[in-house]
Amino acid sequence: MERDPADKPVALVTGASSGLGDSIVRRLAAGGFRVLAVARRRERLERLARELARSGEVETLALDVTSDGAAERAVRAATQAFGRLDCLVNNAGAGMWGRVGDTDDATLDAMIEIGLKAPFRFCRAAVQVMGAGSSIINIGSTFGLVGGLKSAAYCATKAGLIGLTQSLAVDYGARGIRANLIAPGVIRTEMTEASWDTDWFRRTNQEMTPFHRNGTARDVANVVCFLASEEGSYVHGQVIALDGGWTSTKYLSREALTCERVAQAAPEGGGR
Repeated sequence: MERDPADKPVALVTGASSGLGDSIVRRLAAGGFRVLAVARRRERLERLARELARSGEVETLALDVTSDGAAERAVRAATQAFGRLDCLVNNAGAGMWGRVGDTDDATLDAMIEIGLKAPFRFCRAAVQVMGAGSSIINIGSTFGLVGGLKSAAYCATKAGLIGLTQSLAVDYGARGIRANLIAPGVIRTEMTEASWDTDWFRRTNQEMTPFHRNGTARDVANVVCFLASEEGSYVHGQVIALDGGWTSTKYLSREALTCERVAQAAPEGGGR
């Protein structure tokens, strides 16, 4: 017997027009969710909705998640379109790089707005309408768990997102609303594309990851779908590092261990 569309769970995904967000929307739609896909780029959202027209019910909303009232508007759009909200995926983000001493207030404010304040506001709006069995999934980073070179504001916001997730777990678990965070390692997306094939990127990522392959956007989407589903219904307040073992080991590849060391000047500022 075919399931009544009104009984299908509803997910709201931010940053949905590319990269991880695009994969998350596709995976949730394939997993039986109705989805409101939120992002700034209207044309990409509309293309995504057209491509998923046969496999899932997807509505789109073009907005900047940092704009005034964006969270309330998005949650309202989800409930108006589908009558409920069962899952929030805070995925929208940005990368702005620099050491503490090189990061000006404008950069710091921009990172906090999109990386911490926007997710906070979306969570605040979502819990007003969510019921028992709902799930909030924040997409963080391994750089919320460990420090990253020239990534001060990025690391600070991702670490703050962990605190937000754990606070949600404490405050709303008794209502049956779960909160978890996925901390991916580096995934090949538009944000990492420019650096992906460089020597330093390979040395600091692939050569320090004990697993035999790179992570993919599909890997992240699969964990999102699990956490949002009944199968993940007792996973709560957790930070899941999805990084092939990068944060939990002190691994160096054979190539890195056997390479010839070349003397280099100390990094500017006396870093390690």
